[in-house]
Amino acid sequence: MVRLFFLFLLTLLPLFATSSLVVKLEIKGAIGPASSEYLKDSMVFAKEKSADMILIELDTPGGLSSSMRQMIQDITNSPIPVITYVSPKGARAASAGTYLLYASHVAAMSPATNLGAATPVNLMPTQKPNDLNSSSTSTLEKKAINDSLAYIKSLAQLNDRNISWALSAVEESESLSANDALKYGVIDLIAQDTNELLDKLDGRVLIISGKSIVLRSKGALIENFEANWKIKFLSTVTNPNIAYILILIAIYGIFFELMNPGSIFPGVVGAISGVIALYALNMIPFNYAGLLLILLGISFMIAEVFVAGFGVLGIGGVIAFTFGSLLLFDADTLGHTISIPLVIAFAISSLAFFIFIIKLFLSSRKVKLVSGAEDMIGAEVEVIKSNERGYTVRYQGEIWSAVSKNKLTVGQRVKIVELNGLVLSVKPVKE
Repeated sequence: MVRLFFLFLLTLLPLFATSSLVVKLEIKGAIGPASSEYLKDSMVFAKEKSADMILIELDTPGGLSSSMRQMIQDITNSPIPVITYVSPKGARAASAGTYLLYASHVAAMSPATNLGAATPVNLMPTQKPNDLNSSSTSTLEKKAINDSLAYIKSLAQLNDRNISWALSAVEESESLSANDALKYGVIDLIAQDTNELLDKLDGRVLIISGKSIVLRSKGALIENFEANWKIKFLSTVTNPNIAYILILIAIYGIFFELMNPGSIFPGVVGAISGVIALYALNMIPFNYAGLLLILLGISFMIAEVFVAGFGVLGIGGVIAFTFGSLLLFDADTLGHTISIPLVIAFAISSLAFFIFIIKLFLSSRKVKLVSGAEDMIGAEVEVIKSNERGYTVRYQGEIWSAVSKNKLTVGQRVKIVELNGLVLSVKPVKE
């Protein structure tokens, strides 16, 4: 009887067991301020939900070092196990992504993915990174390389991963496929999808903050963590293409407002776009020379409208505008840069716009004057009053005194033949 009772309890026990909770977030694209805020918020959410694990699906070409370091601090100090999974197939964890993998408590990859190329290349445009003693390598560049080497080495030691390859990834920009990464001890496992990953993680023992934690991930509940509106907004405006468009809207909006005072709408749109653009530029690094070239290019194109430069200023402006746009953001630093088709489209549109303005300006010079004495001669007016001193006529809404050698009647159409001071000489219009 007792045995039957225990057998009954063992049968019902799984029904009362609670599944583990995994908070899942996706970090796609370049690492930036939005990525670090997204990760920080997800960790707060995971603590509130008493989650057992945090799963990061990663696919990145790299990004900002400052944002990457903030994310690594959050991961390494997290009391909840953090699993970074390079997924889906075809994804990568390049540059900053490699550091994130090394910092995670568990590093996993899908087949047909890769990682590596962790050299701070934005500081090393010419020299070979493995020749740190070369005289051509500046002190600043040596410091950057040595700092990166020490940083990734400390992460490798923290999570017992391959140190020699990590150093090669920084010194020689080496990359590895998922299979080779597993073979050389860079990652912990390969999984086809999230479900297989959780199955393989089940029972794994991790040491976090000096405590031994056994992962119970098989059949775990997965709760996706979505970014809030603030993070989505930050992610949008810190995109180099969006920041670039905002800068141009601000410049053109303010320009139109100055050209047409009182229009209000262009000025308001330009001012708002300018504030948002400044916020974005404060969050992401940009090249001051690139921004100055853009401003210089637009100034040249505007000057072409008012100065007879025979097209030199306009063409020079387009060239400066294009080069400034290409130099504004560094792809090696941000992970991606301004789209070249977008730059070409804006350059051609700006050139076409200012050519149109120039044509209007030149054509306006050829138009006959519509005011002054020259325009009055020959104009037809109507006699509105007659007296002993002469006549009164109306010209373009104005009342003028007039004299004539002929006798005129009120309502008669006459033609202006001469202007003497403020008195018009008129004669009847022949029917």
